[in-house]
Amino acid sequence: MKKALLDQQSRLLLFVNGLFVLASALSGTFINVFLWKSRQDFTMIGWFTISQQIGLILTFWLAGKWVKEHNKMNVIRIGILLSAVFYLVVLQLDQQAVFYIWPLGLLLGASLGLFWISFNVVYFEVTDRDNRDLFNGWVGLIGSLVGIIGPWASGLVISLSTANQGYRIIFMISMIIFGVGVVVSFFLKKRKTEGTYSWAEPVRQLQDTNSPWRHAAPALAAQGVREGVFSFLVNLLVYIATTQEVKLGQFYLITSVVALVSYHFVGKWYKPSHRYYGSLVGAMLLFLLSLPLLWAVNYSTLLVLGIGSALFMPFYVLPMISSVFDLMGTSEETVSKRVELVVLREICLTAGRIAGILVFILVLSIHDSSKTMTWLMIILGFSPVISWVYIRKLLRV
Repeated sequence: MKKALLDQQSRLLLFVNGLFVLASALSGTFINVFLWKSRQDFTMIGWFTISQQIGLILTFWLAGKWVKEHNKMNVIRIGILLSAVFYLVVLQLDQQAVFYIWPLGLLLGASLGLFWISFNVVYFEVTDRDNRDLFNGWVGLIGSLVGIIGPWASGLVISLSTANQGYRIIFMISMIIFGVGVVVSFFLKKRKTEGTYSWAEPVRQLQDTNSPWRHAAPALAAQGVREGVFSFLVNLLVYIATTQEVKLGQFYLITSVVALVSYHFVGKWYKPSHRYYGSLVGAMLLFLLSLPLLWAVNYSTLLVLGIGSALFMPFYVLPMISSVFDLMGTSEETVSKRVELVVLREICLTAGRIAGILVFILVLSIHDSSKTMTWLMIILGFSPVISWVYIRKLLRV
């Protein structure tokens, strides 16, 4: 059997991704804490996250036309630049940023949308079924390595600085790294354009009773439910439990070391034939690891959740990513619609994230207590299992 390898363009794309993720990890880990210190309001953070998701999905859908019909590499560069602009605006607003949650969230979402739609399309073009799991493993590996360095360094700088000076330093460093990412992106080859963008293709796929996306769409939405809430809530709870940014940085250092090892071995070991049971095991363990929160929500139980999630997330998420992207390469027709299908994938994920956050906001607005929040995390943490139920037929090879 021919060994799956990554070519120069794949490796270069991984490097650009690494720079983007590093800059985001340095500052993005603490942006919610930065807002929280100005106003202790979970609902505000929830709406900030929703505004990001709205900005992201609108950008995905609108930018899809440019990505398909024009130079998709320029879209990557604009996305990176807008990320730098976001942190520049936050620096200028400082503590007044809490009064501009929606425009800030939309700006951040737009920058993420521009980067990730281009990245996902180029990723599909430079990989195939044989090396897609390997590429995804490297993405996770780099993300974990960045997660070790970024949040820990940021937390240390912020803790050793007075007032908000540490945040200003970290946000400025992120802007510089984003700039380097733009420069490196010019070494990626310009990709060929193909066809005309179909605005309604996502709807057509979901209406077609024979489309495999009828299974993939609800699975992706269920995946997004957990992502939407856990993406901002876990790090806030760690900060609230410890009141120290350096502790939050240590939390990410520990969990990222575990994720680094897990993504390394799972990325090398995973084959398409392993996806079915591997994803089920990962989904079940992600849910079970949230149960210790019923006894207490403190640094120790959150660390158990963080380490467990880092260890078993690759088992669940790598098959989800690879199997969905495989749907884009089943025929010449689906390959020609890869941009629209990338948009459809993100629409489904974002719908799930927004749904999860809305449930979180609604329940807390009715009954705001630590116990309610704990039960919400456990219930929403079951969504990966639901995701597996929907996509299991596509995982069989």
